[in-house]
Amino acid sequence: MPTIDEKRVYADKTGKTELFVATALGVVVADVSDDRIGGFGIEHRCTALDVAGEGGRIVVATDEAVLLDDGHGEGFDATGFGSAVAVGFDGDALLAAADSGRVARRPVDADESTTWTDLGEVEHPRAIDGPLVAAADGVHHVDADGLSHVGLNDARDVSTAGVPLAATGSGLYALGNGWMDALSGSFRAVASDGRRAHAVGDGRVFSRTDDGWEGVDVPVDGPVVDVTHGPATYAVTESGTLLLDAGDGWRSQTLGLDGIAGVGVRVVEE
Repeated sequence: MPTIDEKRVYADKTGKTELFVATALGVVVADVSDDRIGGFGIEHRCTALDVAGEGGRIVVATDEAVLLDDGHGEGFDATGFGSAVAVGFDGDALLAAADSGRVARRPVDADESTTWTDLGEVEHPRAIDGPLVAAADGVHHVDADGLSHVGLNDARDVSTAGVPLAATGSGLYALGNGWMDALSGSFRAVASDGRRAHAVGDGRVFSRTDDGWEGVDVPVDGPVVDVTHGPATYAVTESGTLLLDAGDGWRSQTLGLDGIAGVGVRVVEE
């Protein structure tokens, strides 16, 4: 297991990547360099239910508040939303969804006096990416007027980079002339950066290729909870194993924690 000294060595390097893992014990940060997983530790103690990263910022949904780390080295601050189950970034705005179904928006760079603007309600929200919200009653789109239902049912996750994708209980779908079948089965997670795309369904990880989608062998037995992209492809399992593939095979590191809800990525600039 990496030691605190190893974590300090990684922290001194520039151009590193930090992975933020949402767990029942708190937000765990793991340092990554190239194809190596370095030291890790709890950055903020809470019950973390979702996490997302974009442009150096990290937002976390907890059972008490939506927390934002703006990347300036001051850690996490509450944003005034209250408890949430899903969070994400939509350009220069934060989006958050509460267990009640409430979905709201707030400018990322808002001061403490700025309140959230309610957009509407969905049934059992599960994930947010860009302007899309995945919920039990399907996929919803956020626009200037609020929320609109844009199809499907039992949506578990969404991805908006490149061709929008949706993971549902009945399959993986890609948005074209309506939602088109990509893979059949029960899917729980999907992620794309516009170039790479991965999905998790029926106990397997799938990668999009020029010829379609193909299964990926990962060196763990437990189910993968979430996947994301940065300099490499990153994933985390239900039992708390962190996975990394920089192009020459998967590396893994056990975190020793449970209650895993997701993983977000931040690249630390030089």
